[in-house]
Amino acid sequence: MAESENRGAQGQPPKEMSMEIRLLLAFLLMGAVMFLTPYFVKTPESNKKAETPAPVPVAQTAAPEAPAAPAAPAAPPPQAKAAAKRRNSATPVTEQNTLPPLVLDTDLYRIEFSNHGANVRSWLLKKHKGSDGKPLELVNTASGLDYPFSLRLPGQEALQKTINWAYYAQTPEPGGLGVVYAFTDGSVSVRKVFRFQKDSYLSEVSAEVTVEGKPVPNMIQWRGGFGDFTVPNPTTSQETLYFDVAANSLTKQTARSAKNGPIASQGNYSFAGIEDKYFAAAFLPEGDVATQETAFCDTVATPGDKNLVAFPGMAISAGAENRFSLFVGPKDLDLMKRINPKLEQLVDFGKWLGFLAKPLFLITNWFNKSYVHNFGWSIVVVTIVLNMALFPIKLSNMKSMRKMQALKPQIDEINKKYKNVGMRDPKKAEQNQEVMGLYKQNGVNPMGGCFPMLMQIPFFFAFYRVFTVSVEMRGASWLWVSDLSQPETLPIHILPVVMVASQFLMQKMTPQAPAQDPSQQKMMMFMPLIFGFMFYHFASGLVLYYLTSNLVSMGQQWFFNHTAVAEEAARSVEVPKKKIGRK
Repeated sequence: MAESENRGAQGQPPKEMSMEIRLLLAFLLMGAVMFLTPYFVKTPESNKKAETPAPVPVAQTAAPEAPAAPAAPAAPPPQAKAAAKRRNSATPVTEQNTLPPLVLDTDLYRIEFSNHGANVRSWLLKKHKGSDGKPLELVNTASGLDYPFSLRLPGQEALQKTINWAYYAQTPEPGGLGVVYAFTDGSVSVRKVFRFQKDSYLSEVSAEVTVEGKPVPNMIQWRGGFGDFTVPNPTTSQETLYFDVAANSLTKQTARSAKNGPIASQGNYSFAGIEDKYFAAAFLPEGDVATQETAFCDTVATPGDKNLVAFPGMAISAGAENRFSLFVGPKDLDLMKRINPKLEQLVDFGKWLGFLAKPLFLITNWFNKSYVHNFGWSIVVVTIVLNMALFPIKLSNMKSMRKMQALKPQIDEINKKYKNVGMRDPKKAEQNQEVMGLYKQNGVNPMGGCFPMLMQIPFFFAFYRVFTVSVEMRGASWLWVSDLSQPETLPIHILPVVMVASQFLMQKMTPQAPAQDPSQQKMMMFMPLIFGFMFYHFASGLVLYYLTSNLVSMGQQWFFNHTAVAEEAARSVEVPKKKIGRK
C-alpha cells in the first residue's frame, strides 16, 4: 500500500528533483533573500519605539542653536526646542555674539559654519546628489544634538556645555579656505582650526582646550548619524569605525552596538570615523599617537522623518591637543588609496566573494576609465570577456548535453525496464547504476545541463556586491538608465523584459536532458518569468550583466548547434540496444 502511494497516477514511481530544479530553487531562494532583506532588516529602534534606549547623558545636555541671525539654518525640530531654551538661559544670546553663518566653498564642498559653538551646520558634496536630486547633505540637520565638530569633555559635562554653545571669535583665513575659532572667558580657552584645499577631499582640523592654562583632554564629535539621509531606512547602512594598526583590522559598529551605552576604544589607529554605504568621514591622526574613539547610539529624527530612530555617532581624540587630517567624501578606491592605502578597506566587497567582487569591479572600472568611459558599456564588455574566457568549459558541457540527447532511446529503455520499481526498492539503485554506467561509457557529464547556471551564480553575487558598495556605480547612467545601481525609473522596466525574452529563446536553443520529468519541464519553462519577477527590482547594472551573459550564451549555443562539433558529439554515442532490454 505504501509503495502504491509512492507511485504516480499511471503507476510510475515519483521522480527525484533534477539537479537543474534544485539549482533553480537555490538560486531563487538566494535571490529572494537579496530582494526582501532591505524590507525586513531594520534596527529595533525603528520598529519599536518603546524599546528605544535613552540617549547618553552627553546627548541630553546638548541641544541645537537658538534662533539667531535671519541667515541662520532652519529651526531645530520640536523635540530640541525645550533643551535649547534651558541651555540658552545659562548662555544669553546678544547681537554682539551672533554672526552670520560662514560659508566655505571649494570645488567639492559647500560647508556652513557657525560661531555659536564653532561647529559645522551643513556639509554638502557638490559632485554627489541625494535621492531628492539636490547636492548631498552629510549632516543630520534635524538631530537636535551637538553639531559636528563640537567637543566632548568626558567627566566635565558643565564645561562641555559651556564651550559647545559659547560664541566664538571667527577669523577667516586668506584665500577663503580656512577659518579659526577662538573663545576665552578668562579661565577657559578653546581654539579650533579648519583648513581645506580647493580640489581635494582631504582637509585639516585641530582643537585644543585649556583651563587656567592647563590642557584639558577633549574629543571631536560627529553625532546623530552621517551620510545620505534621503535613502529609505538610512540607519541600516551607517556605522562608526576604526582601523587598528597593531591588529591590522577594521572594526565597525552600528547604532545597535552602543544601545546600552557609549563604547570606548583606544589604540594605534590609522584612522577612525563614521560612514554610510557610499561615503565616509575618516579622521587620520598625525604621527604615531594613541587614539581614543567612542561610539554612541543617538536616537534622533532626520530631515525627512520626524520619528525618532537610532543612528550611530562618534567622538575621537589624539590627546589634549587634537590634530587630524580629515577625509570626508565618497568611498572611491582610487581616491582613498592615494590618501591612505588602509582606507580602501572601507569598501566592503564581502567576506566570501570579495576575492571575486573586487577584481570584477577593478576590471570594470579600468575599462570605464581607459576605453569606453561609461559603466554600462564597461559591464557589457567585461561580461562578454568573461563568457568568452569560460567558453571552453561551456563547450565541453554543450557536448555532454548533445550526447545526453542522443542517449534518450537508451535512457527510455532503462526507465521502462524499471517502471514498476518504487523509490525505496533496492533495485532503484541498480537503475541509477545502469544510467550512470551508460553516461560513463559515452563520456557524458550528467551535470552538463545545470553547469552553465551554476557557473553564473558566483559572478552574479559578485556583481550584486559591486553595485551595493561601489560609489563609482552610484548615479552612473547608460542609454535610458539613469542610475545603474538602482532599478529602472521607466513605467515598464525594459531590461528585465528583454532578459525574460532572451531566456525563453535560450531554452529553445539548448538541448534538454532526456530523463527530465514532464512536470519539471513545465517548471523550467516558467523559469524565465520567475527570474524576470525577481530581477524586476534589482539594480539595472545587475540586470544588464545577466542579460548580456544570456545573449553571449545564445551566440555560443548557436555557434555550437551549427558546427560539426555537435554532430561529432552525437555520433560518438554508442547504441547497445540489444543489451539494454535484457536482465
